[in-house]
Amino acid sequence: MHIRRLATALVLTAAATIATATPAFAHAKLIASTPTAGESLAASPEQISLTFSEPVTPAANTVTIAGADGSSWTVGQPAIAGAVVTVPVQPVGPAGAYTLTWQVVSSDGDEINGTIAFTMAVAAAPPTTSTTVTTSTTTEAPPTTTVDAAPAANEDSGVPVWAWILIAVAVLLAATVVGTRIAGGKRKTG
Repeated sequence: MHIRRLATALVLTAAATIATATPAFAHAKLIASTPTAGESLAASPEQISLTFSEPVTPAANTVTIAGADGSSWTVGQPAIAGAVVTVPVQPVGPAGAYTLTWQVVSSDGDEINGTIAFTMAVAAAPPTTSTTVTTSTTTEAPPTTTVDAAPAANEDSGVPVWAWILIAVAVLLAATVVGTRIAGGKRKTG
């Protein structure tokens, strides 16, 4: 009888701990981007945009774009309006595969990152005159397209597994100690 109560208490305690702890460990997630993952661009973009599930702040290298041939795009300063990051870019390189690497700081202070693979159907023409990439000061969010629900392969997925295991072990240990003391107290009085 006591073991059944103890087991029920352990299961309920573990479920309550996991249910209430999960939102506290949530990070911002990339929910949309321009370009989208796997998109083939017919023209060189003047800017890229990333939309997250919550407001973010820039990291050291918020956005970099590199081609399979080693070419790197010139990337301007990011403009952040809440959960939307807009970055002016100056594409360089041949038609082919490119990888956009992003990194931002979530509202909980943790850096999160990911990649978006896309292709250019045409070569990006090198600039014919000296140009400077400037930042956008508008607060209006640019149009975006939805990203697949699956996160990028190296996107931060939140709390590491070892932390959840440690929490579960601590909860089970605490519940066992409490259950043992309650059972021991009932034997002495009964």
